[in-house]
Amino acid sequence: MAAVTDLLFSLDARIVLWLNQAVGIFGPLDAAMYVLGSDYFVPVSQALGLLGLWFSGETQRHREHRQRAVLRAALSLGFAALVIVICNHFWFRERPFAHLEVANLLYEPTDSSFPANPAAISFAIASGAFTGNRKAGLAMFLLAALWVLARVANGVYYPSDVLAGAAIGMAVGPAARLVLRLMEPAPTWLIQGFRFFHLA
Repeated sequence: MAAVTDLLFSLDARIVLWLNQAVGIFGPLDAAMYVLGSDYFVPVSQALGLLGLWFSGETQRHREHRQRAVLRAALSLGFAALVIVICNHFWFRERPFAHLEVANLLYEPTDSSFPANPAAISFAIASGAFTGNRKAGLAMFLLAALWVLARVANGVYYPSDVLAGAAIGMAVGPAARLVLRLMEPAPTWLIQGFRFFHLA
């Protein structure tokens, strides 16, 4: 078992070092990685995407379908964050930059590397959005993947950290759907309330 764990850790480190070779070589690529790997670009983009999804739809039925998807995305985000908090209470893994010689364009977080919080929340949001509009969901999945790829390339996360985070983000979707179903008619009333104030 220890040999398998060592092999996985070694593979993790090799992937980080391989991706990190691209950092600091080409200015435009560094600028793109800096933007994509920041704490702002992808979360803000996904939030704006959910806002657009909330107000889109050719008919009231379509709009309500997408608004329920936004509610699922928001609840999934909360569930994913909760799972991360619980995991971090039991496990702590140091960041790659603490052990590897890497070039890092981003800041150096001090919390646990495993599982990756950005992967969990961004994939949770994308999963929820996908249930309302596949094109919007796929765009958010792409943003989520680019976000975590930039962070792995900069030595902020190991690949296994982001894979675990993404798995958490996608796994909480069915739980969010079930909870919203059990909460009925509260979600319906919420949407109707927003509609009454012309906010839906």
